[in-house]
Amino acid sequence: MNNEHKDNVTVIGLGQMGAALAGAFLDAGHPTTVFNRSPEKAEPLVARGARRAATVAEAVEASELVVVCVLDYAAVRGLLGPLAEALRGKVLVNLTSGSPEQARAEAEWAAGHGIGYLDGGIMTTPPGIGDSANMILYAGGPGLLAEHRPTLAVLGDPVDLGPDAGLASLYDTGLLGLMWSVFGGWLHATALVGADGVPAKEFTAVSVRWLRTVSWFLTTYADQIDAGEYPGDDATIDIQVAGIGHLLHAGEERGIDGRLPRLHLELMREAVEAGHGGDSYARIIEAFRK
Repeated sequence: MNNEHKDNVTVIGLGQMGAALAGAFLDAGHPTTVFNRSPEKAEPLVARGARRAATVAEAVEASELVVVCVLDYAAVRGLLGPLAEALRGKVLVNLTSGSPEQARAEAEWAAGHGIGYLDGGIMTTPPGIGDSANMILYAGGPGLLAEHRPTLAVLGDPVDLGPDAGLASLYDTGLLGLMWSVFGGWLHATALVGADGVPAKEFTAVSVRWLRTVSWFLTTYADQIDAGEYPGDDATIDIQVAGIGHLLHAGEERGIDGRLPRLHLELMREAVEAGHGGDSYARIIEAFRK
């Protein structure tokens, strides 16, 4: 491929995710330098055209855009802390998983050394890297994502969350919590219908369609949450308490574990007892805020 207008990129850390990131840059024609503490992990990428750096200092020197994806933030600082001066004037894109507090501390460290800093949250697994249907969240230095969007877009759809570097990690953890809740509800429901012989694949086709309707409820409820008002003009908590009773009964008849729906019922009953039975389900957020 013609590399004339392609940014040089360095990728530090070649676990499954880091290797996928480097591979996507290579596939898009970016001259790519790679570094890993275990150098043999670079061999498949070198065979595809990557340049292997012998040291992390050499890797940093090779590119103006340095992407790091390692075990944790302590590893990031251990590798790059001694190279603050070498990083001055460059852009560091940290795609390592961590907490919002860690991300903000790293951004403060980078700013103190004249390093452009973006913190990222990768919302896919390694096989999904390079697919524009998958999001990668970015937060940090104003203007940096816009400047480097064409390069970073080869990894996935770049979503700009603004200048607070902690927001990518915060969104990441919140979205993972949402994912696990969806997985849990789907598995419980699949076990329920499966007890009557319904194949998981057949039920899931209907489930995915239902989730589109659920997403409409989320959008509606978001406005209510921001306003702090929960009009029960769709389905009140009172009505949903009755509905979850049917779910529990069906599960008991089929020997399905009911811990998950009982948790929902407990939260709903607390709202009803507090006098909010006529409100929408969005009211339940107040239970979590406690």
